[in-house]
Amino acid sequence: MALEVETEVKQDYAEELKAKFKAHTAVVAVVGIGYVGLPLAVEKAKVGFPVIGLDRNEERVAMVNQGENYIRDVKDEELRKVVLDGKLRSSTDFSELGNADAVVICVPTPLTVHREPDLQYIENVTREIAKHLRPGQLISLESTTYPGTTEEVILPKLAATGLEVGKDFFLVHSPERVDPGNKRYTTQNTNKLVGGVTQACTDVAAAFYGETIIKVITCSSPAIAEMAKVFENTYRAVNIALVNEMALLCDRMGMSVWEMLDAAFTKPFGIQPFYPGPGVGGHCIPIDPFYLAWRAREFEFSTRFIELAGEVNLRMPYFVVDKAERILGRQGKALRGSRVLVLGAAYKRDLPDTRESPAIRLMELLTAEGAQVSYHDPFVSHVRLTVGRGVVVTNDTVLHSAPLDEVSLNAADIVIIATDHSVLDYAYVVQNSQVVLDTRNVITGNARKSTNLWCL
Repeated sequence: MALEVETEVKQDYAEELKAKFKAHTAVVAVVGIGYVGLPLAVEKAKVGFPVIGLDRNEERVAMVNQGENYIRDVKDEELRKVVLDGKLRSSTDFSELGNADAVVICVPTPLTVHREPDLQYIENVTREIAKHLRPGQLISLESTTYPGTTEEVILPKLAATGLEVGKDFFLVHSPERVDPGNKRYTTQNTNKLVGGVTQACTDVAAAFYGETIIKVITCSSPAIAEMAKVFENTYRAVNIALVNEMALLCDRMGMSVWEMLDAAFTKPFGIQPFYPGPGVGGHCIPIDPFYLAWRAREFEFSTRFIELAGEVNLRMPYFVVDKAERILGRQGKALRGSRVLVLGAAYKRDLPDTRESPAIRLMELLTAEGAQVSYHDPFVSHVRLTVGRGVVVTNDTVLHSAPLDEVSLNAADIVIIATDHSVLDYAYVVQNSQVVLDTRNVITGNARKSTNLWCL
């Protein structure tokens, strides 16, 4: 008589997840509903996924639940619709992570005061996920970070739960590629990289993202995806540093860097346009190269080229202050005590985003030199000038956007254009100012010939 052997049938969580993704029934938790997280949450909700936006910021959570938008890349009507339809809600309760089939981490990855990686947000979120991790979940890290973070920081904490990666849960790095204000490339039509800890992880994540993103490209590991993202931004940082250094050289040689670049960029091959400015801003370019350089030192490798680019870009606000001081000197004035009006506080044209803004750094430096600083920005109502980072300011100072009129322009000893917002009338600015320093090459036409105009 044959013995009946009881065999254990293991649940195939990968296939179950793929089926849920295909049917758009999987619950999606997006941790961090800022510039990256909210657009992703809305895209998922638009096609029917039930989405939970998790954030510690109670104001953001309340605004999402009321259908109020705070991210310009998200359409107001699309956010309102998915909230009214019950497809998107937000919460500060991280225990809801246990209800999610897919958890997407979109938290900040800043630098410490010593310009080293600060992973506190990733680590905090990972601990919360580990508390509620269950079989049949996809965990995707979208936050930009150094190569190795997914497998060396996140995986050990999740594996400590006793669940097995690639079978019970699925872990990937899929770097965000958000370009705030870009009308052509959005979350939906920007190629998506996915690198999983195992092949099953990669396959599950590709199925998840493929439902809302046109093209998903798989990588052999999380580290490749992580490296690709920091390289993309380091590439831009290095090339911007090159033209910034050319601006410094052209200034020393008494020639226009803008005219030189216009001439160089007429070549139809072998060159790509990059332009100088008062510094670099946003979350990526000022930060990512330092993540890569820090990681390289662990391998006894010095990224001298990358670190030099960072130094050049960090130097630009100081150069603008120096040039403003030289211009004022020609008028018989000292920078200390002079009234300086800075046009722009955002780091990028036509956005309210002030992250790592060189315009704010410029205001801090000017204030530290004793200038009377004011600013105007139609998108930024107020800014805080902070203590530290090499600038001695007695107290934190909050500035509010001043009106841009004849009175404010005439009163300023020098006007510095730090952000090239398209809604401002720059001919009016030049016409009504004593002296203008244009760091963005935004002054055109007849105003370009004004004797009171100086360029970077």
